[in-house]
Amino acid sequence: MYRLKLTESFVPAQTDDVVRDITVGGLLREIAALHPNETALVEVTTDGETDRRWTYQELLNASEELALALSTRFAPGERLTVWAPNIPEWVLMEYACALAGLVLVTANPAYQMKELRYVLEHSGSAGIFYVGAYRGNPMAEIAQQACAGLTCIREITDLENPIALLRIADKAATLPAVKATDPAQIQYTSGTTGFPKGAVLAHLGLVNNARFFAARAQFRQDMVYANLMPLFHTSGCGMGALGSLQAGCTMILVKSFDASAVNRLIERESINAFVAVPTMLVALLEALEQAPVDLSQLEMVISGGSMVAPELVRNVQQRFDCEFQIVYGQTESSPLVTQHHAKDSLEDICDTVGQPLPQTDISIRSTNDNRTMPIDEVGEICIRGYCMMLGYHADQAATDAAIDAQGWLHTGDLGAMDARGYVRVTGRVKEMIIRGGENHFPVEIENALLEHPDVAEVAIVGLPDPKWGEVIACFVRSERADLDELELHRHCRQLLSPQKTPTVWCKVDAFPLTGSGKIQKFALREQYLSGLHTPM
Repeated sequence: MYRLKLTESFVPAQTDDVVRDITVGGLLREIAALHPNETALVEVTTDGETDRRWTYQELLNASEELALALSTRFAPGERLTVWAPNIPEWVLMEYACALAGLVLVTANPAYQMKELRYVLEHSGSAGIFYVGAYRGNPMAEIAQQACAGLTCIREITDLENPIALLRIADKAATLPAVKATDPAQIQYTSGTTGFPKGAVLAHLGLVNNARFFAARAQFRQDMVYANLMPLFHTSGCGMGALGSLQAGCTMILVKSFDASAVNRLIERESINAFVAVPTMLVALLEALEQAPVDLSQLEMVISGGSMVAPELVRNVQQRFDCEFQIVYGQTESSPLVTQHHAKDSLEDICDTVGQPLPQTDISIRSTNDNRTMPIDEVGEICIRGYCMMLGYHADQAATDAAIDAQGWLHTGDLGAMDARGYVRVTGRVKEMIIRGGENHFPVEIENALLEHPDVAEVAIVGLPDPKWGEVIACFVRSERADLDELELHRHCRQLLSPQKTPTVWCKVDAFPLTGSGKIQKFALREQYLSGLHTPM
């Protein structure tokens, strides 16, 4: 823990660790030299069974073979889209592109034709690497349709066809000198507020951010880490894959999330740590009630990506009997900004998202005039440092809007900071509800509602209103069929003032989610306004 006594909401970069000048490929070579015979990667199939395995030396050999093959077909700096679920070939592409100086472009395997075509065209990808199908999505067919007429695309390759994947073209196979400041990936943001933008992330940010994360999460070489998060998101290919690599530990790569199968996997493979968004944790806890397993090997559970309710924190610690940390970040920061320490108090874990990671300036700034806010006052969370994106691909206007003249990256998240540098996230700038001229922060209301024992998940959204400007709407998921508006209203009034109590209540069976598991509040709002949801 940093022993800080702040007088304003600004933590300068802490120097307890250093920013290394190293690339993704350079790190893989370094770890393979240190731990050549240790298990690096284990495949878990759709049915939850383990399959192929690689040692670190085997992983390096396979990555270099693929990198050399790619180098005969593409030039350094060109962009390649990987469109697949969590399979080992995705990881091999991550390392091979890094070694060959190519920029990996991520794509959600749930994309439909229009979404995929947008990413391919906007990124100017020279190739797409896909799988045939996943969860009923005919990806091979969609890939062909999405590429039709795109002049930038030269290659459409099946990731699971080794002959096509490792094809050698006429050009000489050579690997370039890659710099840490070179772009490594373009991550298309999931979009909780609208259309995706392509954040260009450098090797420097991805590698060092993953190391800081793994160190604070107390990863060790003898640990087994389960990567449940999608590889197309920084939580999977950054925190998960590169965090495991930093520690030289074993990464169990889970192809698709099924709560019961994951609980059995934790027991069978003696898994010590994993990252999961709140929706996953809720599902794991529910599955554990139905089919108990031995989780005694579990040491650390990390969550984030959206609000983590205090009740969920308490339930995870009680049922899993392990350390619990919350992380906060965004794609544009490679991705992490703050993280708890292993021995933080339950109060700090429930009420904050931790302290900044090393080597990152963080400030809470006024949404009106960009000044640094006083301690404990709400403003926009802003960061500055090595982990910032290089910019949005082919969108200078959006880049300029996100990064101000002082070099601060504006996250779009609202929060406050206490005198110790612990940060509280209160909502999104665009999600802030202004009712009758008064600001309301969704997270505060959501946390109160999640204290109700029959509320599984909840989202608070502002809806347009001719009188108040906006009114507060609550969308709730519950297994209890008779849970009604009156009971929820009474519960809310016991914890919150009247003006914070929702006036619209809707029960939903499932929430629209981003690819990384966040609730899409803009989609909920649109669904309600189109008549899809009916108030209780």
